[in-house]
Amino acid sequence: MTKFEIRGLRADVLIGAEERQEILKGVDLTINSGETHAIMGPNGSGKSTLAYAIAGHPKYEITDGEVLLDGENVLEMSVDERARAGLFLAMQYPVEVPGVSMSNFLRSAVTAVRGEAPKLRAFSKELQQAMGGLSIDPAFAARGVNEGFSGGEKKRHEILQLELLKPKVAILDETDSGLDVDALKVVSEGINRARATGEVGVMLITHYTRILQYVRPDRVHVFAHGQVAESGGPELADVLESEGYERFVKAGASQ
Repeated sequence: MTKFEIRGLRADVLIGAEERQEILKGVDLTINSGETHAIMGPNGSGKSTLAYAIAGHPKYEITDGEVLLDGENVLEMSVDERARAGLFLAMQYPVEVPGVSMSNFLRSAVTAVRGEAPKLRAFSKELQQAMGGLSIDPAFAARGVNEGFSGGEKKRHEILQLELLKPKVAILDETDSGLDVDALKVVSEGINRARATGEVGVMLITHYTRILQYVRPDRVHVFAHGQVAESGGPELADVLESEGYERFVKAGASQ
């Protein structure tokens, strides 16, 4: 069983040429393979900072704490080493990569993670099946990565990567943002297929409960002022839907 542990994580963000501001203020969280943990909280609470700091974004500086994947501190790894170790990040705003076809990008990524290049015919079949499951037009395989894609198409491509790369830990940063109901269902089905293997732990970052109607979490954590303010079962998401985040925001502000 894979164990992903965040211990006392603190991080600053670069807000000027030399000025930094602390965003993460001691985050503790453990996710095991087969578990889905929803991270919920208001804008500016540090949810996306948590995702990007773990992934190794240069804008963020870890000042204290550890992030352990099966006992190994991923913070000591380069960004590509983290990915090969089994860490996956689906970005809130996926970037375009003109000139690199989606199929070539995905085959290169799969080769890096698996340690050897899959045979072309076998990979083409695997890719077509995965694209079909996400209702992605087969013609998109020849297009530049995310080039000219709608928001929903970009999010489907992120989940396509998840299904092909089969990571140990998937951090999904607001994968539901900008999706209509149909796209949300398709993306959720892809996440659930990955979860069904029992081999991946999922950190699902979201503002809203609507995706949790399709991807049922094992645990829900309320994020406020750079910390986990409260944790509970799936029922906590229902409380947040009815009450909002105001009491957590006020409690943090008064400290």
